[in-house]
Amino acid sequence: MVGVTVVGEARPRLRIGTRGSALARAQTRLVSRALEAAGWETEEVVVRTAGDRSPDASPAELGRGAFVAALERALTDRSVDLTVHSAKDLPTGDRPAVTVIAYPPRADARDAIVTRDGEPLASLPPGARVATSSPRRRAFLLSERDDLNVVPIRGNVDTRLAKLDRGDVDALCVAAAGLDRLGLASRAAERLAPARMLPAVGQGALAVQIRNEDEDLEGDLSSLDDPITRRAVTAERSFLGAMGGGCQTPLAAYAICEDDQLTIDGAAIDPAGGQAFFDRSTGPIDEAARIGSQLAERLLANGADVIVGVGLK
Repeated sequence: MVGVTVVGEARPRLRIGTRGSALARAQTRLVSRALEAAGWETEEVVVRTAGDRSPDASPAELGRGAFVAALERALTDRSVDLTVHSAKDLPTGDRPAVTVIAYPPRADARDAIVTRDGEPLASLPPGARVATSSPRRRAFLLSERDDLNVVPIRGNVDTRLAKLDRGDVDALCVAAAGLDRLGLASRAAERLAPARMLPAVGQGALAVQIRNEDEDLEGDLSSLDDPITRRAVTAERSFLGAMGGGCQTPLAAYAICEDDQLTIDGAAIDPAGGQAFFDRSTGPIDEAARIGSQLAERLLANGADVIVGVGLK
C-alpha cells in the first residue's frame, strides 16, 4: 500500500464505507492502515448492499453494480467520507457525484484453483465438479477441460470453502487476491497464468471513491494512488465499456505496464467454452483508455459481437 503524507494540522476522522463481508473488510483495512500510519483517524462503517441482503442470489439476479450502489449512496448522503471497492465490481460509465481517487497497488490478478487435497486442475478426474459463480471462469475452465462438470456456487469465500471441504464440490475457482487478503493463500492448489485464464477487468485491484465535491480530500488522499495500477485498470475498464458486455458476458482483459508502454490482452469467449476471440493491443502508457477501447473495437469487428450478444440476453 502506498503511504499517504499528511501536512499541517491534524485531520478529522475519516469514515470509510465498506461491505460487511470478511473480504470487503480486509480490503478496507488495507486502506485504513495506510491512512492511520500517516496520522489520520479512521472509522469503518459497514453498509449493507443488495448483494449482502441476498447472499444466495446469482450475479444475473442481482444485476450490475449490486455491490456498489449502496456504498455510493452512503457517500452522496454523507454517511461516509470514502468507500473501498473491488475494482472489478465497479460498473463502467459516468458517475457524476463520485470519483475514484485512488487505485492502490494491485494484488495478484490471477485466478486460483482450490481443492481439498491440493490437486491442480489437470489432475482432476473427468466429471469433477468445479464450482464458480463467474461465466468468465466457467468459459475458460471448459475451454481447457471440457470433461469437467462446472457448477454454480454462491456465498462468500468462507462459505464456498466450507462447501468444498464437506464434499459438495471437488474444486473451486476463485480470485487469488481474495485468498491472499484473507490469509488463505495456502488453500490455492495452483494459480492460473493469464495465458490459461485471462483475469476479469480490474481483478486484484481496489478502488477508493470520494465525492466529486471534496477537492481538499482529493489532494490529501491522492498519494494512495498507484499510477501503474490506475493506467492498467483504466485500459481494462475502457475495454469493458467499449465491448458493452454485462456481468454475465464472458469477457476478460489484463493490462501490464513496462517502462512507457502498456500492453493489454482481451478476450470474449463462448459461455460453453467453445468459440473464443483473443487479441492484444500495445501503445503509450498515457493513452490507456484509447488502447483499451481500440482493442475492444477490433475484437468486435472480428466477430466477438456474437458472444457479447449472447451474454446480454
